[in-house]
Amino acid sequence: MTDPVLPTAAADLLGARTLLFVPGDRPERFAKAAAAGADLVVLDLEDAVAPAAKSDAREAVREWLAAGNQGMVRINPPGTEWYEEDVAAVAAVAGVAGVAVTSVPVMLPKAQDPAEVAALVAALGPAAQVVALVETALGVHRAVEVCGVEGVVRAGFGSVDLASELGVDPVDREALRYARSALVLGSRAAGAGAPIDGVTTAVRDEQLLLEDCAHALSLGFTAKMCIHPAQVVPVATAFSPTPEQVEWARAVVGAAASGGVAVVDGKMIDKPVVERARALLLRAGESARPGAQDG
Repeated sequence: MTDPVLPTAAADLLGARTLLFVPGDRPERFAKAAAAGADLVVLDLEDAVAPAAKSDAREAVREWLAAGNQGMVRINPPGTEWYEEDVAAVAAVAGVAGVAVTSVPVMLPKAQDPAEVAALVAALGPAAQVVALVETALGVHRAVEVCGVEGVVRAGFGSVDLASELGVDPVDREALRYARSALVLGSRAAGAGAPIDGVTTAVRDEQLLLEDCAHALSLGFTAKMCIHPAQVVPVATAFSPTPEQVEWARAVVGAAASGGVAVVDGKMIDKPVVERARALLLRAGESARPGAQDG
């Protein structure tokens, strides 16, 4: 039995290691953000945009996407006065000739109600690709249900907002360890991809950034949100498999292609090992299918 083939946009979103945010009301920065090397640029209509600028930001993002440019859109949360117009704008762009629905993934803030997440997916259409941004205690508690909504590809961890709700310091890794682990477990239990870690707000502290990446990776995260172009390369490097890991993963996937019992480096290869190898190749930006790798 062969594995299902993911749509290209879903595979790209699953394999993304770096998501770089840019304010939606600063269209002069869109091209610069797109050239910064991030796997995905997130055009932000929420926190980075003042209430008075929401309409202008929405129009700037709509124009950028309608021109065929790529980007994820972080819309405003359900229940806000801007939510419905944000969703309508993204859905309208997705229907423009030459712009596929799957080319406009959406990040949903305050994702905590599976019914709200499902309503967003329905509004975006059958090929919707959603990142559920979990940043409340209720969202963490309902992680399995939220991540299990069809159309949710991955979850994101809203560390700053959650820390504020819990009354803890967002840089305190121990204070948020349980919540991070719960989101990893919830994502996996729901069949979604590995989650995306929240931001490191000290944009010029590379040592802190790398420590945050190592902590998140150790818990099962495979990507991180970035708020400055200077963070993109260090984050990408931190979340990329080593050359030795990639070589091992290629060997495992290749050996498993026969369908029988395989042995690599003297060790028997079973399904969990093959799945780990495929996940490593996805993080490395390679196809996890035999014969698709270089070399």
